[in-house]
Amino acid sequence: MVPSAKMTKSLRKEDVTRDWWVIDASEQTVGRLSTQVAILLRGKHKATFTPHVDNGDFVVILNAEKIMLQGKRPAQKTYFRHSGYPGGVRLDTFKDVMNTKPERVLEHSIKGMLPKNRLGRQIIKKLKIYVGNEHPHEAQKPRNLELKYK
Repeated sequence: MVPSAKMTKSLRKEDVTRDWWVIDASEQTVGRLSTQVAILLRGKHKATFTPHVDNGDFVVILNAEKIMLQGKRPAQKTYFRHSGYPGGVRLDTFKDVMNTKPERVLEHSIKGMLPKNRLGRQIIKKLKIYVGNEHPHEAQKPRNLELKYK
């Protein structure tokens, strides 16, 4: 090996340090918020990003009921579910989901931006979404994050 060659440092799971972030979702667009949260969860904002290691931070999202979509999207957006039985298709509109479980809208959007494998299933567990302004994670001393896009 050449002594002057630079080696790429690969992070191990034992060396990962995680921060806690709090994001206020009020008056935010679903897609723009989701992309920034997915970057934090995955750890791509860190200089030590390693694709095969869960290097990301914990993210707490507040006020999930106050997110919005632009234009005609609230009337046109549908969410597909299937029970597994013949004829078991369930289609829910954005407005119906926002009235019953508004945190599912953000969870669905962010989960679609993560890897579709074991690593993605591990990463999504670091996402905490709450309706309202309160959360039970004060002991972790989370920091507020101001988003780039509104």
